Amino acid sequence: MTTLGTGFLRVRNWLRGHPLALDAALALAVLVAMIIGSFIHPGAPDGAVFATRRPGVGSVLLMVLGAVALIWRRRRPMAVLVATGGLTVAELMRSDPPAPVVTCTVIALYTVAARTDRPTTWRVGLLTMAVLTAAAMFFGAAPWYSQENFGVFAWTGMAGAAGDAVRSRRAFVDAIRERAERAERTRDEEARRRVAEERLRIARDLHDVVAHHIALVNVQAGVAAHVMDKRPDQAKEALAHVREASRSALDELRATVGLLRQSGDPEAPTEPAPGLAVLDELVETVRRAGLPVEVACTDRRPPLPAAVDLAAYRVIQEALTNVRKHAGPGARAEVSVVRVGSTAEITVIDNGAGGGGCCAADAPDGGDGRGLPGGGGGGHGLLGMRERVTALGGTLTAGPRYGGGFRVHAILPVKAREE
Repeated sequence: MTTLGTGFLRVRNWLRGHPLALDAALALAVLVAMIIGSFIHPGAPDGAVFATRRPGVGSVLLMVLGAVALIWRRRRPMAVLVATGGLTVAELMRSDPPAPVVTCTVIALYTVAARTDRPTTWRVGLLTMAVLTAAAMFFGAAPWYSQENFGVFAWTGMAGAAGDAVRSRRAFVDAIRERAERAERTRDEEARRRVAEERLRIARDLHDVVAHHIALVNVQAGVAAHVMDKRPDQAKEALAHVREASRSALDELRATVGLLRQSGDPEAPTEPAPGLAVLDELVETVRRAGLPVEVACTDRRPPLPAAVDLAAYRVIQEALTNVRKHAGPGARAEVSVVRVGSTAEITVIDNGAGGGGCCAADAPDGGDGRGLPGGGGGGHGLLGMRERVTALGGTLTAGPRYGGGFRVHAILPVKAREE
């Protein structure tokens, strides 16, 4: 059974790849059926129907020509219909009873209906039915109301209806397949978009974590190197801060990279993402690094949505890191978190006593960002903050303060924008 099934599939696939050969085989089968049918006399008494007549040479020639025309029925369906229809009319006019040449016209009409549109099928089908039925009624020896004449009408009508049904079915299947392919492409594009967004979010988190803690390590290591000989106690304290900051950096890096773990991997991170609930710890860490920070106003109740809470924390973290790196010695910072209606406003300002403000390094010219349109800059820190805030439907402005210093101001909606 397996061998027969494999052979059948092989033959079917070959015939699909060679439609002309398939039509030639169909034409041969139709020719054999017509020749057999031409030996049957419809008016003979019961028991003596077959072999009661013999087809003439002209009828055989018309049947052969009609079958040969069917070989090109897919390439030239309308021309084949016209040719077989003419042969059928010729047979109806010359023989009594006529040979079944009409079979070729029925198949040709079916092909036209299956490969054209519905209006064309109606016009061509009605015309074919009318011409063949009229020829049978007016030129045939049998009465106009004989069943053979109405048989011509019925067979041509069924051929057009069957072809139209097959065409509609094919169009329906093609439409379903096209919708499925389009839906699959849409799903793939959506998956790629979400992957790209997730990569961008993870990149922002990694930048925030590394930039903040490495800046603290750099500052404390510089302090330790500066006072190592004269004040070893202070150097030891600075190194302790270096160790604590590096440990915190490793922990946050592990938690962030842990987001990429597959489900079921061991030791997946379970701690929540940082937010304003741990703002005091962040401020205390910055203070220990030597930057005086005042939290002018905080309003953390009711708690912000997780995405907004994380974005607010990252904005403050990045801004304080840049203050410590670029504002210079003697700089002070002030943090404000205020709920105003349906928004949360985050403000980080510094007096810019030394190097030009919290985001000086982000300015494309290496300055403090004064004179830049919108207070924007070109570095990754400020760009990351702006992208994070914009992704939630908020706005962020950053630029120099009048009289010195720098100001970062973010407005976040209390309800994060849905993806």
